[in-house]
Formats: sequence, structure tokens, C-alpha cells
Amino acid sequence: MSDTLVLGASPNPSRYSHLAVLRLRAAGHGVIAIGRREGQIADIAIRTTLPDDIHVDTVTLYLSPANQRMWVDAVMALRPRRVIFNPGAEDPDFAEQLRSIGIEALDACTLVMLSTGAY
Repeated sequence: MSDTLVLGASPNPSRYSHLAVLRLRAAGHGVIAIGRREGQIADIAIRTTLPDDIHVDTVTLYLSPANQRMWVDAVMALRPRRVIFNPGAEDPDFAEQLRSIGIEALDACTLVMLSTGAY
């Protein structure tokens, strides 16, 4: 399975990003979790910066458009196959930037995609 970068990961079990990390891992995906603060989700460390030399297939966003701004260049430089804008993270301008360089941009829910086999 391919790696997924979860941007907006939270150690708080009531957050959807937390559940997404757990469900991605349970489905066999490698997960890189990036959040505002360091922490832990099961055996996955939440980092505050991107590790060097990573390759990811998918970036799934759990950040508001305003909080995405600082990540736009980094996400585009990663050249993932797709970026998923989860509910509340939709950003038409960022999505258009991604599409303009050949990256699929989806307004979707990672949790629903996993549960329906669409991930």
C-alpha cells in the first residue's frame, strides 16, 4: 500500500484526523502524520514538520483553508497523485493550483472513502 500524509493530525481521539490516521493504518497504508503540536496516535508520531525525502501517494487535509496556506508550496512540491480536501478543508483556489500541475484534487471524506472501498 502507498503512503498517505495526514495534514492536521491530532492526538485528540475525538478529531476526525485522529480516526483517519488509525483507519488508514488499519487498511494497510503507511501514514505520515503532521500536526500543530507533536504527539502520538497509537504507534505513529505526530510531527510538526515534513520529514526530508518523503514520497506520498495521497495528502489528506484536515486544515481550514487559512491554515493550509503555509503548506501549499510543500504539498505541491511533494507531487502526490492526489489531495483530498476533507469536509471543512475545501479550498477551490488550492485545488485549482493542484489540478494545474496534474495533481488530482478531491472534495471528499477520507473516512467515507475508506469505508466504501473508494480509497
